[in-house]
Amino acid sequence: MVKVGIAGYGVIGQRLADGVALQEDMELVGVADVAPTLAIRALKEKGMPYQLYNAGSGNEKQFADLEIPFSGSFEELVQQVDIMLDATSAGVGAKNKELYQKYNKKAIFQGGEKDSVADVFFHGYANYEQGIGKQFFKLTSCNTTGIIRAVDCLDRAVGVEKVALTIIRRVADPGDYHRGLTNALQVDKAPSHQALDLMTIMPHIDATGILVHTPVTHGHIITVLATPKREISKEELLNHFNQHPRIRVVRLADGFLGNASLFRYARDLGNPRGDMYEIAVFEETIVHSGKDIMFAINIPQESITIPETIDGIRAAMEMQTDRLEAVGKTNDYLGMAKWLKK
Repeated sequence: MVKVGIAGYGVIGQRLADGVALQEDMELVGVADVAPTLAIRALKEKGMPYQLYNAGSGNEKQFADLEIPFSGSFEELVQQVDIMLDATSAGVGAKNKELYQKYNKKAIFQGGEKDSVADVFFHGYANYEQGIGKQFFKLTSCNTTGIIRAVDCLDRAVGVEKVALTIIRRVADPGDYHRGLTNALQVDKAPSHQALDLMTIMPHIDATGILVHTPVTHGHIITVLATPKREISKEELLNHFNQHPRIRVVRLADGFLGNASLFRYARDLGNPRGDMYEIAVFEETIVHSGKDIMFAINIPQESITIPETIDGIRAAMEMQTDRLEAVGKTNDYLGMAKWLKK
């Protein structure tokens, strides 16, 4: 059993904790945070299913006043594990890396950290082999993770020469109040970092992209315009997407009109927090422009990177050296692709 610790019990950290806890070949030792946030208070109200470690100093009274117990310090958590999943705010992970190095522990950082923090920029499906046995990983961002899933699926089927991306980006996660954009769209300069990051993971593909911020919270919508190395029909592309456990094909005609429809559907399925691990491809958006093929995908930003992070554990700890065996175990333990098994 690989022993796993999590730094930061926020939007990503609490979902990582749930995801690791489902893996039958991993043990979640505990989670660490610096303050009694709403997520920590909810953890206490649920009966403390995960051991909590204190990642701060001088904050003991805040926790004591709420009768929230600690199992030890952050440093003690690091000493007990084989690998840390760092889901702290950008910049904090790089500082935490010093502690991971001190105890010669492996670690996986989320997309907000600088590339220099890691030995490998990682995606479970696209470059699993490059992560095998490495010490420090950086995950791609939520948008890049979903884009690569779709582009990698197409690339392995027929090859891809280049892609052009348009990202309609939710402005903040649900519950965030630090973004004030309302009744307005905001355009970033091109190319977007997602296009550049895709080329880092998949250097054989030429990519560019434009990003537009939108005043919504439940997911991003991305259009992908791909130039395949050979022409592929809509039916053939749908067949490949339909076989991918982390891609779900949905139809506008069935009521999946956009990001909010998918979020509500996830809640109706009973998924915790309304999470979806898979991206969705809208079937009616798949169109040709000459040889090029275009489609739109939905990105559930809060949960999409969880499977790829767990893939990273498998690669780092050399639990599986075969890519498909590794991602297959992650998928099975997370209960993914249930719609394919009905």
